[in-house]
Amino acid sequence: VQLQASGGGSVQAGGSLRLACAAPGSIFGLYIMGWYRQAPGKQRELVAVITTGGVTNYADSVKGRFIISRDNAKNTVNLQMNSLKPEDTGAYFCNAHRFNTRDTYWGQGTLVTVSS
Repeated sequence: VQLQASGGGSVQAGGSLRLACAAPGSIFGLYIMGWYRQAPGKQRELVAVITTGGVTNYADSVKGRFIISRDNAKNTVNLQMNSLKPEDTGAYFCNAHRFNTRDTYWGQGTLVTVSS
């Protein structure tokens, strides 16, 4: 299963970026979709997830600034990142996880760099 992430880049603090992750139609409707990030020298951490029913959950550090959404017609999950801070810098990974199973897939990381 291949998850294709896109949309990373460099931005100044206060700016915005939008990430997108395309998933195969065979899993998109069955899996919780999410974004994780890993800063240099740190562990990977949850950023935001969205269930098949559209219920969302965010890390406290991004609440009010990031919005996760899913486009069921395009089998895509998006992450709108606003008011970016230097501490948001890192590699962002798309994830698909089937609830109550060990089935999980990762996309390749897309780099986000926020300069002060």
